[in-house]
Amino acid sequence: MLDFEKPLFEIKNKIESLKESQEKNDVDLQEEIDMLEASLARETEKVYTNLKPWDRVQLARLQERPTSLDYIPHIFDSFIELHGDRNYRDDPAMIGGIGYLNGQAVTIVGQQRGKDTKDNIYRNFGMAHPEGYRKALRLMKQAEKFNRPIFTFIDTKGAYPGKAAEERGQSESIARNLVEMASLTVPVISIVIGEGGSGGALGLGITNRILMLENSTYSVISPEGASALLWKDSNLAKIAAETMKITAEDLYELNIADEVIKEPLGGAHHDVETQAQSIKHTFETHLAELNKLTNEQLVEDRYQKFRTIGSYTE
Repeated sequence: MLDFEKPLFEIKNKIESLKESQEKNDVDLQEEIDMLEASLARETEKVYTNLKPWDRVQLARLQERPTSLDYIPHIFDSFIELHGDRNYRDDPAMIGGIGYLNGQAVTIVGQQRGKDTKDNIYRNFGMAHPEGYRKALRLMKQAEKFNRPIFTFIDTKGAYPGKAAEERGQSESIARNLVEMASLTVPVISIVIGEGGSGGALGLGITNRILMLENSTYSVISPEGASALLWKDSNLAKIAAETMKITAEDLYELNIADEVIKEPLGGAHHDVETQAQSIKHTFETHLAELNKLTNEQLVEDRYQKFRTIGSYTE
């Protein structure tokens, strides 16, 4: 339960208590229950339609939030996962493969968090090593060779900062992805489904279109990191989140995100299938636009997108 959800849980607990009392004591409390349920519906809409940036950061980090592998089966047909970077090993924090979107062969690459403690350890909490980014690039270059559009799912706190990752060239692997993705001659669409953090997120983010779920975030540093650097106090993360402009709506206004995809009330985890269908519809719309461009126009479109970032006036 998140802090801003506490009033909702208090009402839910009262409803459950009345239901138990009604059943146990054989008394009619339905009128009171109906009133509380109506109040819960009103408060739920009020809470989730007035979320603060820090509230959205908390939602983006939820353990229950759907991952790349939760969405892919609902969006793409006949997905086949491919493994390994052909250099060192397979990185479970980065998944990728081939599937179909309405009969068109596509390549899918995504960062993958774990669903529980054991899975998070296996997936390294969604923080990829260099071999993860090299696997992603291998699949994207393969997609270019066979003229397949590319879809990337961004969902990471950042690239893994450990000693072994640095020894194997973490920064070089991400930098190479940025360079190579900039010149891909096929449509590339990315979507931020949770937390898009630092260069680890950008390693999949040099795309023609950047989409974001309503409660996702995308930033160069976490609010905790920013507050620690700026004010020497990570406890001021809530204030940092307010000023950093890291929410989907903020980034859409700054022309960094191309579209914000609405989530079910309460977050994507409340209805994964409906959320996946919304993502699929948005993918179809943007892919149809990009399919009209030539190879050279796709590269130029991507170049111009990033050239305009930072050109902002009130």
